[in-house]
Amino acid sequence: MTATVDAPRATGSAGGPGQSLPAVLLERAAATPGRTAMRKKHLGLWRPYTWSGYASRAAAIGLGLRRLGVAAGDRVAVHSENRPAWLLCDLGVQGIGAVTVGIYPTSPATEVEYLLRHSGARVLIVEDEEQLDKAIAVRDRTPDLERIVVVDPRGVDLGDDALMTLAELEALGRADEDPVEEFAAAVAGIDPHAPAVIVYTSGTTGPPKGAMLSHRNLLAAAASSTRSFAVGPRDEVLSYLPLCHIAERLISGVNGVTAGYVVNFGEGGDALAQDLREVQPTFFLGVPRVWEKLLAGIQIRMEDASWLKRRNYRFWVRRGEALAAKRWKGTLNPVDRVVAGLGWLLLYRSLREKIGMGRARNALSGAAPIAPQVLEFFWAIGVGVREGYGQTENTAQATLTPPTDVRLGSVGVAVDGGEVSIAPDGEILTRGPGTFLGYFRDAQATAEAVDADGWLHTGDVGRLDADGHLSITDRKKDLIITAGGKNVSPSEIENKLKVSPYVKEAMVIGDGRRYLTALIGIELDTVGSWAVHHGLAFTTYADLAAKPQVVELIQAGVDEVNRDLAQAETVKRIALLPKELDHEDGEVTATQKVKRRAIAERYATEIEELYR
Repeated sequence: MTATVDAPRATGSAGGPGQSLPAVLLERAAATPGRTAMRKKHLGLWRPYTWSGYASRAAAIGLGLRRLGVAAGDRVAVHSENRPAWLLCDLGVQGIGAVTVGIYPTSPATEVEYLLRHSGARVLIVEDEEQLDKAIAVRDRTPDLERIVVVDPRGVDLGDDALMTLAELEALGRADEDPVEEFAAAVAGIDPHAPAVIVYTSGTTGPPKGAMLSHRNLLAAAASSTRSFAVGPRDEVLSYLPLCHIAERLISGVNGVTAGYVVNFGEGGDALAQDLREVQPTFFLGVPRVWEKLLAGIQIRMEDASWLKRRNYRFWVRRGEALAAKRWKGTLNPVDRVVAGLGWLLLYRSLREKIGMGRARNALSGAAPIAPQVLEFFWAIGVGVREGYGQTENTAQATLTPPTDVRLGSVGVAVDGGEVSIAPDGEILTRGPGTFLGYFRDAQATAEAVDADGWLHTGDVGRLDADGHLSITDRKKDLIITAGGKNVSPSEIENKLKVSPYVKEAMVIGDGRRYLTALIGIELDTVGSWAVHHGLAFTTYADLAAKPQVVELIQAGVDEVNRDLAQAETVKRIALLPKELDHEDGEVTATQKVKRRAIAERYATEIEELYR
């Protein structure tokens, strides 16, 4: 693989039918024009978007951008929360051969500036006044930026010549009566090997890098995941993770078009639980944090339930755990099915509906390691959460747990058409049609990431068993070597700590130290509920975390985890963080991955206290 320095422009070689995502969109709109493609919740009502409307609006946006001077290979950035307009703009940009660059909605102005400057975006599409303010604050330092398009212009002063609304952009693209026909001609000229999107990595160890994914990468990933999950037009998903993230982009954007299922956009944020209950998705991707929070919510509710409900819950969860071990191997017998049916009537159905998993046929955990205990619980109530492993650089396509060969602690086997290998130093290598084109404007990083044989060096450390199941140890750079020479994987310990409903974040420390310690962030909702239940008054997060009773509560959970760890892996001392970790403060990435270096620097005093 050659090191790519800049985004190559489309060569003009015809992509042909189905050779790009916009081409598939046009085909689907022609075949099922009136079928629902997306829904958006607004003022309590779910508004549908048809496939014909999806294609028509994407076409108008793409042609509007072209009339503004955007050419094939140019970059257009989108800075917005999840909403149909995000995907409409993405497909419109791709359809004219330009490249979509996503910016996380939580990104502070400094990060927005970096991404706009680095990508050289000519047009920025922002959601509303809040995101526009960030762009205005930095545009003097983003020389390539020519236009800013506002999706929701409420409260925005549009007197600036560089500003226009999305409605105006679409009107510009509808200068001809049939924008779809003109758009289709542009789509036919797409080179499937050219960049379609640039996805910036989370930047846990440095500035974000722009991974270029081609039209071919996206469709290859879609084909693999569609086969793996057997999804189609009858399925529904809930889009809630940031669309900048490759996993959500694949589930809601790419697979949504190729598989033809309905993508639902709820109110997001704190309303996620309600959105899940209303949509009851048949296919759901949850990062570990989501599955952990769903479990924590159930555990807290059960503590306040009546004696009879608690007993019924514990009985059927235990029965479910026994059945789960057979489901993992696909060996349920007729008696097991009768037991499962009774459990469905007496617990599983109502419990699943309350957490929004009543119709879930496919459930997936990805983007970070998850504790086996969390997976075991959901399998016990009939939600078969399978683990997947992938990165932006391989279009989120590396491994997936087979439905009838589930092994807790493993992230599955190589996906169809992909390969997985382990380097001599333990690093995980992947190869396949999802392997990216390279990092935008960074030839050196590209050469370091992909070797001459096409293997992507993931930066993760793991092992393969005799049957090809992959287990991930940790990030290569995060492994801890204690003063006694013991190699420790911090993520494995952190995942065990986060099984507690009272723990939101955990960062294990100990590189070069005599013993391990941990900084722990409490889960405000569950610890707050516990405090009220025990008559413990508090005002703020910091006040609650400083309470001796709360420290004792968290320490009890740590002690329980320590009992199952080797002596060198036990956490000897802890400190509770005085605030929730925040993206804008540079403590976590937009996908909520802890920036270890930043935390170590910010809480250096607290860490040193743990070793005195």
